[in-house]
Amino acid sequence: MKALALAAVALAWLTAAAPADAFLVEVTTSIAVQDADDHARLRSALQSAVDGVLKDAIAFTPTMVVLTRALVVGERLYIRLLIADQEGEQTFKDLAEPEPAAGSASPRLDL
Repeated sequence: MKALALAAVALAWLTAAAPADAFLVEVTTSIAVQDADDHARLRSALQSAVDGVLKDAIAFTPTMVVLTRALVVGERLYIRLLIADQEGEQTFKDLAEPEPAAGSASPRLDL
């Protein structure tokens, strides 16, 4: 009976905790480019692709946009973008920081 009561309390506690609302997405898109050697045109095409993704594919206000991969194949520019809102950006930063090994002192000092 104790185990059942403990399980009920644990279940109630877990269901009461609300998950954080964080958006962190990775989007892949491509656009046509005429001359991949023309840096001004390539930059303009890249900006156009990013603007198009932010306008048409994302339903939240991003605070971070990172170009993670760009590749020109033939006459197409393929790009991969990592996009996050403020909470997603913090989640991304938290995941990127290495955790110290168990039992060892933290190498980071806040002075």
